[in-house]
Amino acid sequence: MILKSENLDQRAVIERITGQIPRHVLSHYPTPLMRANRLTETLGGIELWFKRDDLISFGLGGNKIRGLEVMLADALAQNADCLITGAGVQSNHVRATAAVAAHAGMHCTAVYWGKPPATIDVNYRVTKMLNAGIRFTDDDERASVDAHIPLVAAELSEQGYRPYAIPRGGACAVGVLGHVLAIFELYQQCLEQNLEPDVIVIAVGSGGTYTGWLLGLRLLNLCWKMHCYTVSREPEQVSQQVADLATEAAALVKLDWTFSPADAPVHGGFIGQGYGIPSQEAAEAIKLTGRTEGILLDPTYTGKAMAGFLHGLQNRQFDACKRIIFLHTGGEPAFFAGNGDDWLNTDLLAV
Repeated sequence: MILKSENLDQRAVIERITGQIPRHVLSHYPTPLMRANRLTETLGGIELWFKRDDLISFGLGGNKIRGLEVMLADALAQNADCLITGAGVQSNHVRATAAVAAHAGMHCTAVYWGKPPATIDVNYRVTKMLNAGIRFTDDDERASVDAHIPLVAAELSEQGYRPYAIPRGGACAVGVLGHVLAIFELYQQCLEQNLEPDVIVIAVGSGGTYTGWLLGLRLLNLCWKMHCYTVSREPEQVSQQVADLATEAAALVKLDWTFSPADAPVHGGFIGQGYGIPSQEAAEAIKLTGRTEGILLDPTYTGKAMAGFLHGLQNRQFDACKRIIFLHTGGEPAFFAGNGDDWLNTDLLAV
């Protein structure tokens, strides 16, 4: 089915929900929706498109900025003067949050798991350059960040700051609403280009992006399926987190909807050795995408999601599909972190 005209009910939903989402706009929209011509030919039979949220350039943030625009509006409404968030030292989200704080004239504190790294490079370097305060948990468990963020917030409050705490990865109900706006944006682009996708492919980390798109699809009553590939947690854990977030975010826009893990299926098997650790499957997917389209994926998120998608193609999971949209969320700075020789081997680099 090809979209011929906008449904009046869907237009009304977009106007009503958009009106309920305060947003401090930091970039230019819409981001491009581009047909991957050479990669489509290579894959054979399936028409592949990229939604280029990697081209949201503010703070090199990619689609992290969509959620942060809504969180910043919420923070300013609460008269906050400090943003606090955390993750690993190469976190795109933390770096983007530091840029947002700088733009708004706010202080930022970054909470990182583990101990200070031996090398200051890429995202960590940028975050420090943006004058963010830095804290380490001295615990290599990623979840240690979750316990430390409220402790840092309490400490800063005692110092006279008015902190606004953002969970690891920006995965909170307020941030989810920025990604709901992204599905509204894509829907309108599809109308303009007379395009009806069968599937949306997304990488899933903390779950904020997936949650927003899941909620947006239900709001517009679209039949597009989502194939989501976890890059950090086990699939069952991600599904539960997305369901909980979707229920909370729906309540923020006055919808009495409840989501279950069954509403948010997630593919596993492509994390490799762990979150943030490049895999050979992702490296091959990055090579294929780069050499056919000149589009750079990242080894933490989109490279692994593309590896999962390509595996699905080989195993005939998409045989009934004609058009697929791959959400490119950004994260390319991670491509340059550390010593790439471990995964960008000579075969990958060969001409």
